Amino acid sequence: MKFSLAWLRDHLETTASVEEIADTLNAIGIEVEAIEDPAQKLAGFRVAKVLTAEPHPDADKLHVLSVDAGDGQPLQVVCGAPNARAGMLGVLGLPGAVVPANGMELRKSSIRGVESNGMMCSVRELELGEEHDGIIELPEDAPVGSSFADYRGSEPVLDVAITPNRPDCMGVYGIARDLAAAGLGALKPIVVESQPGTFPCPIEIRTDDPHGCPAFFGRVIRGVSNGPSPDWMQERLKSAGQRPISALVDITNYLMLAYGRPAHAYDLARLSGAMVARKARDGEQVLALNEKEYTLDSSMTVIADDEGPHDIGGIMGGEHSGCDENTTDVLLEIAYFDPEKIASTGRKLNLTSDARQRFERGVDPAFLETGIDLLTQLIRTICGGEVSELVRAGAPPSQPRIVHYRPVMAETLGGIAVPEVEQKRILGILGFEAVGETAELEQAWAVTVPGWRPDIDGAADIVEEVIRIHGLDKVESVALPRADGVALPTATPQQKLERRVRRAAAARGMHEAVTWSFLPESEATAFADEQNALWILANPISEDMKAMRPSLVPGLLSAARRNLDRGANGLRLFEVGRRYLRGEEGASDERPTLAVVLAGERQARGWATGKAVAYDAFDAKAEALAILGEAGAPVANLQVMGEAGPQFHPGQSATLRLGPKNVLARFGMLHPTMLRAFDIEVPVAVAEIYLDSIPAKKGRETFARAPYAPSSLQSVTRDFAFLVPRDLPAGDLLKAVRGADKANIVSVRLFDDFRGAGVPDDGKSLAVEVTLQPGEASYRDEDLKAIAGRITAAAGKLGATLRG
Repeated sequence: MKFSLAWLRDHLETTASVEEIADTLNAIGIEVEAIEDPAQKLAGFRVAKVLTAEPHPDADKLHVLSVDAGDGQPLQVVCGAPNARAGMLGVLGLPGAVVPANGMELRKSSIRGVESNGMMCSVRELELGEEHDGIIELPEDAPVGSSFADYRGSEPVLDVAITPNRPDCMGVYGIARDLAAAGLGALKPIVVESQPGTFPCPIEIRTDDPHGCPAFFGRVIRGVSNGPSPDWMQERLKSAGQRPISALVDITNYLMLAYGRPAHAYDLARLSGAMVARKARDGEQVLALNEKEYTLDSSMTVIADDEGPHDIGGIMGGEHSGCDENTTDVLLEIAYFDPEKIASTGRKLNLTSDARQRFERGVDPAFLETGIDLLTQLIRTICGGEVSELVRAGAPPSQPRIVHYRPVMAETLGGIAVPEVEQKRILGILGFEAVGETAELEQAWAVTVPGWRPDIDGAADIVEEVIRIHGLDKVESVALPRADGVALPTATPQQKLERRVRRAAAARGMHEAVTWSFLPESEATAFADEQNALWILANPISEDMKAMRPSLVPGLLSAARRNLDRGANGLRLFEVGRRYLRGEEGASDERPTLAVVLAGERQARGWATGKAVAYDAFDAKAEALAILGEAGAPVANLQVMGEAGPQFHPGQSATLRLGPKNVLARFGMLHPTMLRAFDIEVPVAVAEIYLDSIPAKKGRETFARAPYAPSSLQSVTRDFAFLVPRDLPAGDLLKAVRGADKANIVSVRLFDDFRGAGVPDDGKSLAVEVTLQPGEASYRDEDLKAIAGRITAAAGKLGATLRG
């Protein structure tokens, strides 16, 4: 939110400098993001008088001006403005000045062969408005040679960040109130005159949606003249980043920015019948002021007449009922809308506005009548007109909120002993009314919360108000007490496990990603287990963050797509986080998980390798097995089974299980439909490891490696080539061979898979290397033959025979 120092001083009587104001705002919790000084942008621009204006000798639309910049020596300037003429006063940018609109530095130059010493400037070039058809024309009494910034009287502009819990500071008056409480001046009272009507309101006003719009106040002003707003108001709006439009529109914007109270003005001639706050009908459409058409539903509140809706209630007005230069009769609307309804409607329509920001945070429900009187007063002063009687349809929430607060809590909870007198002063200026109660409540106060502070809910919030205004810097730093002795470990076994697998994944050359725990509902549905319902948020950050993720893979795929779109050839990403499933009877179920995404090229093209090599399912399997091994899972006992899920390629994916039901991981190539859904054009291999499914270690938890103790006897390797059925998984053969003699066989490795000449059409040849390790004595020939026999017999149970 932006506002000028002059605007702040309209509401705060202070002599503080802009630096002191900024320091105080930061100290009381209103962060100042920037201080803009328009005078700095206008450095190098002077008030100048055009002495002569002659046609350019080599350009029909250019003039050669002789300009007096106050130095006694006329300067020659080439200008293309149609209003440039002798005797006029304008603004001259001297060489070295920087044009605010485009950042161009002016310098002495030659234009069509004629020397030019600077530039005569337009309103748009100095970012003072939108006019650009000609150069600025100043009054005849403007002092020639003076700095244009000094002549114009530019004020510094503060840009502050307002946290969502402080809707009272969404207006300049609210910020002035906080500064007054902090001792930086005196808050000026709101001066408003009662605006009695001289004729009955000619249009019916009512609310048929008491939940969405509990209160709708309105009145008509006829005979107005809607020209430009006064210069002082335009300056205020420009400092806030608003573009002045017309007096009626500017006045409503001024009320919103000054007091945080949105309002709207309708051209009465464009309305038909009664103006009603009601629920929208499914399929109704509104062409809003941003020139976009929105389709509404019955959960939304609109302001409508007999012809249809004119306003998306509390968010944005309609295009066809707005005021323009021909407006003579105007209907003023100021209403109170339910914050939750406003937030829900804004999200559904993906529509943001200044009004929505204020209504969904919570405006002061008691400011309706004061607000419409201020609005009426400004319009009558600037535009004239005759005022009707005020119509009050419905009533805003008016139940006072009272918080029981003990002054001693400032010390016990906030850490500062603030005198009671000071506490009452602070609360009083902030708008709270503190009244002492009986001693039975330990000198408690009954604190009435003002309507503009919907964030105050309990005594702790009162402590926060007192401490932040008194000074957060006065809270002493006190070390927490520490017990004697060595501190006990605080990490849980699950945290230690996640640390191990995170390090293991990073050590294998993968990059860790951290993605949102929320997904678009479509992506969450695509990766949800059909046996578990999704968690859908009732109040999401946005429609694209509506569902809690049932898998970590969608977030990683989005991250992979962003990197691939920016030129990455190959990606190795992993994430450790939580999946969120709906448990039994709707209970929340969080599952610790590690996901891996391998996308694009595993190996770049080269003279030795030829074409680039893409990642495949076996790469994902290798990563899953390596991480499971580091996590302490019994990798040798894992079974490779199908049913990885519809998100995976059915012929290039599988699961790793301990038994038929305990799934430790799934891996494989992503299904082409998933790749299209995420707009990815390269193959993607994925592994998802379920850390909560890894069986816990029995006894004392330890993952330290056993000491390295090699045998003094030489190991022996033997190769076996088996003819097996074509549909037999190689993993089943390896497991059978490994189990044939556990005392002697230390490893089994597949090194060949052959299908072709000499092999039956319904079979394949699998060659394995078996490593044997003798224990107490070297192997004899009969020992090796016995082991080979056991290996052949174990393989034979799977239908395997030795290949001749």
